[in-house]
Amino acid sequence: MAKKKAARAGGTPATVALSAAGIAFTTHEYDHDPRAASFGLEAAEALGLEPACVFKTLMANLDGALVVGIVPVDRQLDLKALARALGGSKAAMAEVAAAERATGYVAGGISPVGQKRAHPTVVDASALDHPTVYVSGGRRGLDLGLAPADLVAVTSATVAPIAR
Repeated sequence: MAKKKAARAGGTPATVALSAAGIAFTTHEYDHDPRAASFGLEAAEALGLEPACVFKTLMANLDGALVVGIVPVDRQLDLKALARALGGSKAAMAEVAAAERATGYVAGGISPVGQKRAHPTVVDASALDHPTVYVSGGRRGLDLGLAPADLVAVTSATVAPIAR
């Protein structure tokens, strides 16, 4: 119930979770174009940010379990590197419907924060090169800016080079 109330009040489960954890963040809204070829690159351009500091949240299936990979929007998730980082053997991209059910978010707006269930998460090591990183705020057209160390802490993530 609290998540639904927060969403109606203008917040999302991601902003609620960050606030509850006492993590400082900024909100960045933009007009989302549903025809955009890449929601992540759209966000970077609309917000006037370098794509290297805007990160996308991708769900993968690793040995039968859903996991999260967080990589810059201008790069791709290296599934072999993701599997290695989590000690698994084989990873494949998750089906969109499965990712949406598991996170409670719609594709293109999946936040690494405030998901329905916690999933093993890996943040690409390049995130640590930036004072602030931007991730989906839980809906299309909303990004959140926060310190990379806070992103790692709030998601209990492993940090590893998982982008190519």
